[in-house]
Amino acid sequence: MPTPTRSPPYGRSGCAPPGSVDPIMPVAAQVLHHAHAQPDRPALYGPHSALDYAGLARRVRDGARRLAALGAKPGTLVAISLPDPVEQLVAVLAADLAGATPLLCDHGWTPDRREQIMRAVPVGLHLAEPLSMPTEASMAAVGGGGVARREQVAPAVPADPRLGEPSSSACGQPMVAVGPRENADVAHVPSDGFAPRPDDRAWANFSSGSTGRPRAVIRTRASWTDSFPHLNKLAEIGPGDVMLVPGPLVSSLYGFAAVHALSTGAAALVPGRWSPEALPRHLRLATAVHLVPHHLPVVLEALAEVPEPSRTLRTAIVGGAGLPADVRAAAERHGVRVVAYYGATELSFVAVDADGSGLRPFPDVEIEVRTPPRGGLGEVWVRSPWVSAGYVAGARGPLRVDAHGWMTVGDLAEPYRPGESLRVRGRGDGAIQTGGATVVPEDVEAVLKQAPGVSDVVVIGSPHPRLGAVVTAVIEIGNATDTGDTGDTGDAAAPSRAALEAIARGGLDPAQRPRRWYALPALPRTPTGKPARGLIASRLADGDPELRRLV
Repeated sequence: MPTPTRSPPYGRSGCAPPGSVDPIMPVAAQVLHHAHAQPDRPALYGPHSALDYAGLARRVRDGARRLAALGAKPGTLVAISLPDPVEQLVAVLAADLAGATPLLCDHGWTPDRREQIMRAVPVGLHLAEPLSMPTEASMAAVGGGGVARREQVAPAVPADPRLGEPSSSACGQPMVAVGPRENADVAHVPSDGFAPRPDDRAWANFSSGSTGRPRAVIRTRASWTDSFPHLNKLAEIGPGDVMLVPGPLVSSLYGFAAVHALSTGAAALVPGRWSPEALPRHLRLATAVHLVPHHLPVVLEALAEVPEPSRTLRTAIVGGAGLPADVRAAAERHGVRVVAYYGATELSFVAVDADGSGLRPFPDVEIEVRTPPRGGLGEVWVRSPWVSAGYVAGARGPLRVDAHGWMTVGDLAEPYRPGESLRVRGRGDGAIQTGGATVVPEDVEAVLKQAPGVSDVVVIGSPHPRLGAVVTAVIEIGNATDTGDTGDTGDAAAPSRAALEAIARGGLDPAQRPRRWYALPALPRTPTGKPARGLIASRLADGDPELRRLV
């Protein structure tokens, strides 16, 4: 694999910040470095609390000591099931500082679901209570001897008396700081004998893609942290920024966004969930946002509610192929520069579009689109320093590797040659084979989303005895209103089948046009907010009565 080129982080000044650290260091050690250099700089704004870098460093160091005392060491997988995003990041960084491998879990899983996933993943420690709780908390050590409960006592960190009355965080909670006398030794790493290496299995995160079936992906230290300077340069992110991360950190995209911000020395604004109602408040502070494509229009609508003198947002980092040109243009009208990228949890960054001219390879990435002999769409194959090390415990997933180190997750693209833009068309595992034709769901969805009354749409293949499958559209009509006559929600705003078919005839080839149509008040979604395609197909196969057939 090519050796990554380490570019200096770029900030608003356009140059590397003074005292920048080697990106191969653990992210937690970089946080300690920032705390030593500028302890009062804001680090985290959460829904219930906020921390400056000194306060974050103190909690991370204390947490690393506790985890080490419980047996965490290089190679230990530490599962973190916490609802508060600030406490999640404290635990993630504490595990990183101890040399262990943090794995964020969805705290909303049912106990049975969590137990099922934990059985499939070799977890050494399971953290179910915050490391920084001021009262007795619990830690479960999972191993051959079963589950042992161990006490953890962590003192609350008082507000810095220099601040007078506690200042408000972006989420309406007090900022927590530590005084100067507590900053001595803040940059010292407490781990004995832990020497970080580029190939450390330093990070793990769940990938659900659009199927909703979680599997844990393992990342080396270099595959994450060495990519940070490249993203900083492309998006012009630096220590003076406040990065809004508007979704759950269990999502690999949002988890990466928060850790990247802290590594850079920026502040991370982490509400922990997608909340359109809170966006106007957040956008009075955030200078950048890292999000998925379908959330950017909502952010721009919220930005319009903020008086111009109070607007601070200047950059949107958008993870996912298929950002419409009109959305980018709308962002530019608001003074927001868009840096869009295409990738996958297993592949990390693949291609980036920093100016609207199309996707080009991310730095140090090689791309091939391997088309079949008969031509047409091909699979996207990637070779780069940023790819993952595979799935934890050898789980099965879409990732494939050839003998020369090229990887793919089955995404489809038009034929590609170096120097051209990459035109991604969708996931190969979602392609519908119908009557000898191959239909890419995303192509159909892009047309149907233009129909009035359609909030979102998922296209899947339904089994058919003669054609193999037929194209089936499931329409989200979330803006529908109650008619007051039938007691049904959504009938008044649901588009008619005739109207939908007219849209399909106008923009789709015959093989692409849906044969079956269903409506839902709201599509089920993965933690990133993407429609849970696999779950929708399962509900349809099971005859879920909430799916209303359009006739």
